[in-house]
Amino acid sequence: MVSWLLRVEHVLTRLALAIAIVMLIISVSLSFYQVLTRFIFNAPSTWSETLSRASMIWCVFMAAAATFRGGFMMAVEVIYKLVPKRTLLALEWMIGLCCLLVLAVLVYYGIQMTQRVSRQTLSALEVSMAWAYAAIPVGSAFAMLAVMARLLAQSCGLEALGPMHDEAIEQDATNKDAIKQNVGSTQREPHS
Repeated sequence: MVSWLLRVEHVLTRLALAIAIVMLIISVSLSFYQVLTRFIFNAPSTWSETLSRASMIWCVFMAAAATFRGGFMMAVEVIYKLVPKRTLLALEWMIGLCCLLVLAVLVYYGIQMTQRVSRQTLSALEVSMAWAYAAIPVGSAFAMLAVMARLLAQSCGLEALGPMHDEAIEQDATNKDAIKQNVGSTQREPHS
């Protein structure tokens, strides 16, 4: 059951990340188009800025699932180094529950906001503003699933506790390699 849930979550998080990437490409492309039309052709596009902003909103909220899944949004690495190893799971649960609470509020009020603006249209597009606001509850729901899967995987011992990427360990390894290279290059062979 746990492995099935984690597989479903993995697929959905990858889907959310793919949507975020597509939305980022759209947003950047439309921003470039907006700059061209405004400053090169002196005829600013009326629709590209609005669509670029809406796609960036979707990008941010959909990418949140992947960042929560990796522990990047809820990790303060100093705390993980200060807390004893046996209490790390409790810390993860505290952080995860706080994140779930905030995400649940975003889903709840995001749905209300989306419904409230459904009769308004995005300027120059004649499309319901609800399409832009829907990113809030949809992205937050994906992120909630990612947080729950992360907590479940860590509780079952399938994943390590703490953030998936520890910059401090990587920096130490990089520094040690640099020191070894510097020491090796400054040592000279004895002359014969």
